[in-house]
Amino acid sequence: MDNFRRRTPEELLYSIYKIQKGRLKIYLGAVNGSGKTYHMLREGQALKKQGIDVVLCAVSTMQRPETVEQLEGLERIPSIHWTVGDTEKKDLNLEELVRRNPEVVLVDGLAHRNREGARFATRLEDIQFLLNEGISVITTVNVFELEGATEIARKLTRIDVEETVPADTLELADEVRLIDVTPETMLERISAGHMKTSNRSLYDRGNLGKLREIALRTVAEGVNESLERHREENGLLGPSGAAERILVSVQYHWNGSIYVRRGQQIAKRLGGDLRIVSFVRPGRKLTEEAAAFKRSIIQLAAKVEGQFEELPLANRRALASELVRYSARNNVTRIVMGHSKMGAWQEWRKGSVVNGLLRRIRNTDLFFVADRAEREGERILPTKSRKEKYSERYRRKTRIEVEEQIEKIRRGKFKVYIGAAPGVGKTYTMLREGNDLLKKGIDVVIGLLETHGRQETGAQIGSLQAIPKNVLQYRGTTLEEMDLDAIKARNPEVVLVDELAHTNVPGSTNAKRYEDVLELLNAGISVISTMNVQHLESLNDAVEQITGIRVRETVPDRMLRLADEVQLIDVAPASLQQRMAEGKIYAMDKVDQALNSFFKTGNLIALRELALREIADDVDERLESWERREALRGPWRRQETICVAVTLTSNAERLIRRGFRIAHRLKAAWYVTYVQLENQRSEEASRRLEKLQELTVRLGGKFEVLAAEHSKKIASTLIAKANEYGGTQIIAGQSARGFWYRFLRGDVVRTILRRARHMDVLVVADYGRMT
Repeated sequence: MDNFRRRTPEELLYSIYKIQKGRLKIYLGAVNGSGKTYHMLREGQALKKQGIDVVLCAVSTMQRPETVEQLEGLERIPSIHWTVGDTEKKDLNLEELVRRNPEVVLVDGLAHRNREGARFATRLEDIQFLLNEGISVITTVNVFELEGATEIARKLTRIDVEETVPADTLELADEVRLIDVTPETMLERISAGHMKTSNRSLYDRGNLGKLREIALRTVAEGVNESLERHREENGLLGPSGAAERILVSVQYHWNGSIYVRRGQQIAKRLGGDLRIVSFVRPGRKLTEEAAAFKRSIIQLAAKVEGQFEELPLANRRALASELVRYSARNNVTRIVMGHSKMGAWQEWRKGSVVNGLLRRIRNTDLFFVADRAEREGERILPTKSRKEKYSERYRRKTRIEVEEQIEKIRRGKFKVYIGAAPGVGKTYTMLREGNDLLKKGIDVVIGLLETHGRQETGAQIGSLQAIPKNVLQYRGTTLEEMDLDAIKARNPEVVLVDELAHTNVPGSTNAKRYEDVLELLNAGISVISTMNVQHLESLNDAVEQITGIRVRETVPDRMLRLADEVQLIDVAPASLQQRMAEGKIYAMDKVDQALNSFFKTGNLIALRELALREIADDVDERLESWERREALRGPWRRQETICVAVTLTSNAERLIRRGFRIAHRLKAAWYVTYVQLENQRSEEASRRLEKLQELTVRLGGKFEVLAAEHSKKIASTLIAKANEYGGTQIIAGQSARGFWYRFLRGDVVRTILRRARHMDVLVVADYGRMT
């Protein structure tokens, strides 16, 4: 009915103001030299070709050749120059810009502070003035210039920042685009003389990695907020699948702080938000002991940056349903709580919170913290001692270690450009880098290129030579694939290989293109390749949850870990949809179908967030591998062994992928086990087990088939094997079986929860039961 309500005069004025106000776009980077100005000027050139009136003012190219080239043909409005000591500054010439009244102004340095006596104190205020005049602005800023990020950057890198903008500045923008650059590329630009650096500590490899991660996570947080708004507007409930939100359920008891700490560890490793909730009886006065525990939990919640809430609870039997409702409202992906201390009889008489959750919960995982903390405290083990590191320097390497290091030196370098969706510009950027390398005298060829008819991409081929494709016959059809043998015979220094996830035509040397790439790397040929985040094997389920589409072509996660560089190509969903509508991604006859399916706004926002968080985690893993202690998520100092229990249902692959992702984040050994009954042996079961084993091995785990006499023995068999492995965490799927089936044949999950209280237990939600 609100659509038919007549707007008030104030609402009409605000709507008119919004229509007339200029648009603001911000290019965000980790540091100076990441390419923000270059991309801003390139966009200015593209807008000019479309007939948009574009000018620039107070733009600093730092005399970088690539950036200077982008100035050609763009009108420059003279800036107001002034100096501080030996440093020359540029202020916007507001009066001239308003008189000229262009449609778009390009301006550098959003955090710039103006000269004394200027109309406004800061460039941000200048830009807001221009926006109110109906002039759109495209500008640039470094992540460490955002208040809030400034403090994190100072803590991690010890750099001092003089000029900053308020923390909410990115929220003012209509569009934010991250320009992601790897530390290796930045250091190469410096060594090649393309950049002058006054602050050498800022461009230390570790600091570049930390600032890059801050930039990725900052944009991811903004994308998450826009995704939640979009889902609310469209009446979508529950987690999107792009981000983790951890909920710790505590009582005012001594073990509450243990659960909060465990929740914090999980949230950090998974890059998620942390919420802490306690349900209490209204009007019931707390004991002195409980009041003391409440104060300590509130203090701890603030310390670990978790959001604490105390909510009313009518009675204990209502706790499960209240937790379920709270989780649905707040998009919780995982509930962390303690194991039940009650026996089966007590649970029946008083009501079981665990059983209530297992019956009611949808698309939210349940994590039960092991009781071992009660007996011996958290077993926090250091990853390496200083003594171990020092002694390693003098230990003679074995013959195998020497051969491995020699092989690593001989192996080609591997770089991957990754994006959230087709059309973001991965191939375009790869070709541009190929031509840049060619100009430096490096022997670069195209091994496989898919332009999909995109003219902008095709124009970037430039002087690059392509190795002719291999022609194959398959089922009466002539098909073309990358000619692996021809590339190896040509033996270039670098080969460009598009679409890493591609499945080769049967009869090719290898089944998958990533296997071709591995051969090239082992032959000493460096490879630059491209892929989309939805093709990453362990994200297959998250992508299906987001888009409703099961991606069939995947790349094992180890390929990203193998890469020397992984660089994100970031584009805002609205820009990507605009490219699609203009026919720059797919042919015009496919545009409507794409915009109404995979390229829907919600899908693109969620995939963008997924890509940002995945690359941020990759950066953090690399920081840890450089033995940096200041990684944003912090080092994982607990010895973990993950045991994944699977059945033959379609849910098994998702459990295996979830086990891999958790084990990878926790630096843990991991195993997948299946318990087979005598009457379950069949050819179909054997084929299914082979498929599950193949996936486990591809992701780096160990698969084992166990035997049990009866279905009621399955849980005890799994627990015994987990104990044998020294397991610290069991992962099992939520059962969709009815009461009588569980009564007659045994309830595996509930039995594990009763008998494996010495371990953490993660019960993964059955997304097939989503409502």
